[in-house]
Amino acid sequence: MERDGDECIPVEKSHPISRIDGEVSGLSSTLLLDHVGEVLLTINSDGLSWKLLESSDNGESICFGIKLLSKVATEIKFSDVYAAESINYGIIHGSSLSSAGRYLLVHKSEMYRFSVHGFQRSKTQPSVWVLAVYTFGHKDIQTCQMWVNRINDAINLEVGRPKNLMVFIHPRSGKGNGCKIWDMVAPIFSHAKVKTKLIVTQRAGEAFDVMASTSNNELNLYDGVVTVGGDGFFNEILNGFLKSRHKASFPLAPSDFVHSIGYNGSSVVHYLNETVTEASHNEDQSPLLSSSRHNDHDPDLLLPNEWFRFGLIPAGSTDAIVMCTTGARDPVTSALHIVLGRKVCLDLAQVVRWKTTPVSKVEPYVRYAASFAGYGFYGDVITESEKLRWMGPKRYDYAGTKVFLRHRSYQAEIAYLEVKSEEKNSTSDSDGSDLVSRVQESSSPSVSERVVCRVNCKVCNTKPIHNHRVGCRSTPYSCPGEMRWLKSKGRYISVGAAIISNRNERAPDGLVADAHLSDGFLHLILIKDCPHAYYLWHLTQLARKGGNPLNFKFVEHHKTPAFTFTSMGNESVWNLDGERLQAHKLSAQVFRGLVNLFATGPEV
Repeated sequence: MERDGDECIPVEKSHPISRIDGEVSGLSSTLLLDHVGEVLLTINSDGLSWKLLESSDNGESICFGIKLLSKVATEIKFSDVYAAESINYGIIHGSSLSSAGRYLLVHKSEMYRFSVHGFQRSKTQPSVWVLAVYTFGHKDIQTCQMWVNRINDAINLEVGRPKNLMVFIHPRSGKGNGCKIWDMVAPIFSHAKVKTKLIVTQRAGEAFDVMASTSNNELNLYDGVVTVGGDGFFNEILNGFLKSRHKASFPLAPSDFVHSIGYNGSSVVHYLNETVTEASHNEDQSPLLSSSRHNDHDPDLLLPNEWFRFGLIPAGSTDAIVMCTTGARDPVTSALHIVLGRKVCLDLAQVVRWKTTPVSKVEPYVRYAASFAGYGFYGDVITESEKLRWMGPKRYDYAGTKVFLRHRSYQAEIAYLEVKSEEKNSTSDSDGSDLVSRVQESSSPSVSERVVCRVNCKVCNTKPIHNHRVGCRSTPYSCPGEMRWLKSKGRYISVGAAIISNRNERAPDGLVADAHLSDGFLHLILIKDCPHAYYLWHLTQLARKGGNPLNFKFVEHHKTPAFTFTSMGNESVWNLDGERLQAHKLSAQVFRGLVNLFATGPEV
């Protein structure tokens, strides 16, 4: 570098370019990096790297006096770059390391510039991805454009990155910031040259109707669907998508359950778009229950589908699905997962409501859940919170406290498929008469033995052990002859089926810390009737990092691919991913990896 008065002027240097099979595998140029100084930028097979250029005169830099900028990034992988663009003529700042160890602005130069857009992981929260922009400068505009072209050519080779997305925005989700959150992350999609079709919903159930009525030919024009909202909004869109596209038999059930509803589920395969009848309109129910059916879809969007993915940008009250799939409730992190084309498989639970009330006729109605299905305490909370929507997210705290103080329990019968490898962590006694004597530890795995779902999870990546379409009906589990149903009957404060761990701000480890995103199992959690203080103890364990909320005798925890439920009372309300569903009798099964998300799983 030569000094011209007070201005540092980069001098073009030639660097060797190696070629392998006619392709350029390395290219270097001397550039100025904004707020750093003169660097040697090199393009490698998997990314960019840069090295600070220093003078050999006593180890001092002639231009800026920078000895070592160890805290400044020196490389970025193409897999972490989502855009490179020219920003024309402008100012590049130089920095110097002071005696106090701080970087000071000592100079600025005007030249042609280009920026590389990527991210870095937060030092304090590894699952949080922070935007990182590296701006380089050079006196020659053609050199800048050459680098932009080379970088874009490289990132265009990255597999799975979306080019066209359908985006649904819930403007009143959470604290009513849906549109503001999208405006915050929209530049990321713009820089990445991802086209977006925006749909801002104006009424409940609108997103469901749009997804259900959109033909497969039109959906095939998109690489996926993105939701800006909460878990309930994603549930609405997911159900609209699957309504007439997922052809699957109803869940298997014990013989007495089948006879009680007059349905021969073990011998007749019923496909959802052929036999499931819609529930009649009820103003007290979710708007999804009264939506019209569409049968005009083309058969070319098969499930599971490897390329079509869903993205979630958190704007809800809980955002448990985002917490479990990215590890952070952060809109920028979620947007980066989407534009970078990350992918993770997600289990879904198919829930079939057979009867709405004890006296109603049998009308099978199908819904899907991605995170949780809950009855009793969970159903009461969603019912109370629906009356308090004007309170925003605080309504869940208020409703939860009110329901907890009420301390109601319900008579019900649950049957579930046995998993032979399962270590029973509690007895299946139905009366619960010994609960007041002692709260005993169960045989469930200790915290240190939990296999928690993380990035590149071995459990989720293991090939399914269940039979699929091999000599038996299309189910996510084995043939009927290999199954055994177990039953639990009594009074329960709550019945829950966790599909994923359901990590959230109120339960940092989730309802089930070692639940996985794609292992083909539900975690059935039965909370028997118990003293008020014991249930409070259970809830405090949920709210504590490292707690063990399942380690009580009044808690049954069963790992299963399917279960049935029958209420013994007149009231029976379920909570499906934050949406209310009235169901006196239902059955459920899990489908392994049925959909894909733009995510990787949590880092920690």
